[in-house]
Amino acid sequence: MKRISPHPRRQIGTRLPAALGLLLGIAAGVGMATAAPAPKQLLIIGQGTDGHPPTTHEFMAATRVLTELLKPYPALQTRVVKADEPWADGPKLIEQADGIVLFVTQGAQWMQVEPKRHAALRALAARAGAIVAVHWSVGAKDAAYIEGQLELLGATRGGPQRKYQVLATELTRIAPEHPILRGIGDLKVYDEMYYALDRRHGIQPLFNAKIDGQQEMVAWAWDRPDGGRSFGFVGLHFHANWQLPEYRRFIVQAVLWSLKLPIPQAGVNADLDTKFLELNSALPPLPGPTTTKSSPSVAPPKATAK
Repeated sequence: MKRISPHPRRQIGTRLPAALGLLLGIAAGVGMATAAPAPKQLLIIGQGTDGHPPTTHEFMAATRVLTELLKPYPALQTRVVKADEPWADGPKLIEQADGIVLFVTQGAQWMQVEPKRHAALRALAARAGAIVAVHWSVGAKDAAYIEGQLELLGATRGGPQRKYQVLATELTRIAPEHPILRGIGDLKVYDEMYYALDRRHGIQPLFNAKIDGQQEMVAWAWDRPDGGRSFGFVGLHFHANWQLPEYRRFIVQAVLWSLKLPIPQAGVNADLDTKFLELNSALPPLPGPTTTKSSPSVAPPKATAK
């Protein structure tokens, strides 16, 4: 007996669901393959006043400036916290972060004074997290904290050998090809610079400043042995120096590099509405000898301890 083939319409009908499922599966696979990775979580940590005169050590104002500068980058999400002691929720917040930026007082001590916080920071480093420290976030008065910050940041200062100066100087690039320095040349600035830093082998100096006739490292990047990245810059004592576009570009690119995010060859756009740079609804004057000579925070023109 001759076998009769199924009706063509029925044949199509029985095969369509399988074909449709295959197409949907391919589309879903393509969508999964091209989906953007989750944004990096950046914790920007500030503190309140530490006794320095107004317009200096304005750490919470600095967190607001940096947050605004980072808004154009969808590959990261920022969260600002004020970490005045006691900072009980600090370890949990650090555990949730892919990187941190520190605007704190005596950062080396701050990192280590609370055991759970120190453990969270070491865990962040172990999972290749980003660690960025600016100005007084680098170092501490007590030399006991040197080693602990060296482990996380690559350079620091502490104890009786601590030195700093408030001065006009030129920041000279040490590694012009480094991604953090894209679109940035040598800079003439008036700032407070820490120097004679302790350092780990393998860090990359980025800027030197001429102090007492010597070239002293004041900024660096570090590809840590754990696979993460750290960055430190000892300047930005004066809040007004955020008005310098090169400073803004430098800090933004340091954050992006530390998080392993791309940096344009020509450097990032560091334009910013001046309202974000104001203190008490006014732009502070750019620092110089005439604006800082009466400030008790200004060191005499020689090595001093802070």
